[in-house]
Amino acid sequence: MEVTLVGNDDVLRSKLARNNGEDYDLIAANTAEIEHYVQQKLLQPLQPARIKNTARQLWRFRDYPKIPGITHDGKVYAIPYTYSEMGLIYDRSQFREPPQSITSLWDPKLQGRVLAFNGSSHNFSLASQARGRDPFRIAADDFPQLGEQLIALRRNVLTFYSLPEEAASLFEEHRIALLWANYGRQQLKQLRDAGADVGYVIPREGALAWLDCWAISRGARDLALAEAWIDFSLEEPMSRALLERQGLSNTLQEPESLDLPGRMIWLRPVEDAERRARLWERILSGERPPLVEAP
Repeated sequence: MEVTLVGNDDVLRSKLARNNGEDYDLIAANTAEIEHYVQQKLLQPLQPARIKNTARQLWRFRDYPKIPGITHDGKVYAIPYTYSEMGLIYDRSQFREPPQSITSLWDPKLQGRVLAFNGSSHNFSLASQARGRDPFRIAADDFPQLGEQLIALRRNVLTFYSLPEEAASLFEEHRIALLWANYGRQQLKQLRDAGADVGYVIPREGALAWLDCWAISRGARDLALAEAWIDFSLEEPMSRALLERQGLSNTLQEPESLDLPGRMIWLRPVEDAERRARLWERILSGERPPLVEAP
């Protein structure tokens, strides 16, 4: 088996679009991305009955029509396998009280001690959410303000990370106070296992949340092997390992409650992913406001 790791959704889109998906048999992506790939005709429909361990899953993960993004014209294009919310991880020694809001990421008192995720779509959603607006449907007139807001975030963070291991290393090396956890409870477990005294909160605005699924590319060369891998990933030992090793919820058993108030906001397709990506690259490169866009 050959595995390719990607740091964010933008990279995955680029790789899967190349050669119409023929470079990969199987992908793991959140439901919002799955919907995009279905629209781009980069995935092939699945037959869950051929993947026997789907029968082990909790009903809400087998009720495919009720899971936004994974069905189209009555066909199933993805099988859920893990999920988490994107909460805030904080160093208990640097907070008298847990942070309550997403806007804490912009707190100038924390400048240089904040970590955020390097992802164009998620960051524009985060900025819109911080303003009390729809994270997935940004009005055209709102982009200039959100661009300035993300430039301000860039100036407040130490850096933007891509992988959880990178974030854990930076957290320890630079005495980070606040981390926006794109990988959710996986990062919480990782830091606690390393001995960090950290807390985890769902901000009052709610937390963006992802449901990751397996999907088979349109150009898959070995359909049977791809189905076998999905089936294997739904075995009880494999699903249990997600929880025990990574701290992630699986689709076979109900998660233990962390007694966290707040709501989860499941990821949805955004109004213009390409525009978000273009602007984010400019923000990340160090451009100053205003971000003028060509007509």
